[in-house]
Amino acid sequence: MTKTKRVLIVGGTGLISTAITKQLLAQGDVEVWHYNRGRGNQAAVNDGVRTIQGDRTDYARFEAQMEEAGPFDCVIDMIGFKAEEAESAVRAFYGRVGQYIYCSTVDVYSKQGNAYPVAEDGERNASPTFSYAYNKVLSENILLAAHDAERFPVTIIRPAQTYGGSGTAVPSVADGNYQMKRLREGRPILVHGDGMSIWVACHRDDVARAFVNAIGNEATLGKAYNVTGEEWMTYDRYWQIVARELGVPEPSIVHIPTNLLGKLLPKKAEWCVENFRYNNIFDNRAARRDLDFRYTVTWEEGIRDVIRELDESGAIEAAGERPWYDALLASWSEAERLMGMQMVGMDD
Repeated sequence: MTKTKRVLIVGGTGLISTAITKQLLAQGDVEVWHYNRGRGNQAAVNDGVRTIQGDRTDYARFEAQMEEAGPFDCVIDMIGFKAEEAESAVRAFYGRVGQYIYCSTVDVYSKQGNAYPVAEDGERNASPTFSYAYNKVLSENILLAAHDAERFPVTIIRPAQTYGGSGTAVPSVADGNYQMKRLREGRPILVHGDGMSIWVACHRDDVARAFVNAIGNEATLGKAYNVTGEEWMTYDRYWQIVARELGVPEPSIVHIPTNLLGKLLPKKAEWCVENFRYNNIFDNRAARRDLDFRYTVTWEEGIRDVIRELDESGAIEAAGERPWYDALLASWSEAERLMGMQMVGMDD
């Protein structure tokens, strides 16, 4: 008789977590638990999931709740963002878990990469100015230092952009569905730099399968794995495919230098400055070997399904206006015009 595995997902209602939950429940021999604050997309939680409600940043309470819940065969931490949370996880689960799987990110790698595609042994030197990535590096270091094959077996998975459901395409600045709305209205969209930086995206079902295949997999213990898209698209191409799947003409793309975006919109362009401007090309061979990772959903197919789901809820049409966006495009157009006038005759 097959023993039922107890798997706890810290988080559970997020983009990747819901896909992991669905795949685990489909196996039939897994008792799935979630730990979260009960404020997420609870409608996405499947029947049969047991939920422990709490705040993992209330460290003493979280650790007491985990002790009370009893040992788990596997804990999948999807919402660990700070070093203090990693330290708390070690205290909570050391000697009480069969495996601890940590959702990290490819943003831990240095920008630019020393070589492409970037493999798991690539330099991890995320800039302190990019707090998300920097804290992920610190968290990885804490967990790997605590790794013990018997008492605290650790596996780290590093996705890049993951999408699906209502998880959408990523604009160069700010977030949300507003660029899809602009495309449908025939308005220009902004892309950083010259649009030639390379980007990858992976559907949540493919990413989730890697997490599920890591559970109980001894080959993964003490290791990290890239789990990323395998279509190396320029940022222009990425948005051209979105436009096509929206059923609109070729987009009018306005290119603005990334450094300028960072100065004009320091908060809205943070991810662009720290991440999107660089080539994101990663080596998935280790995940293919040990996790049977396969990239099965193309960007074209996946974003088509996302658009369908967004339209069912009216999310694209409801995207809010961003007055600063049109003001920025107008200012840049005028700057280009004036520069062109100044340059007339200088090339003779």
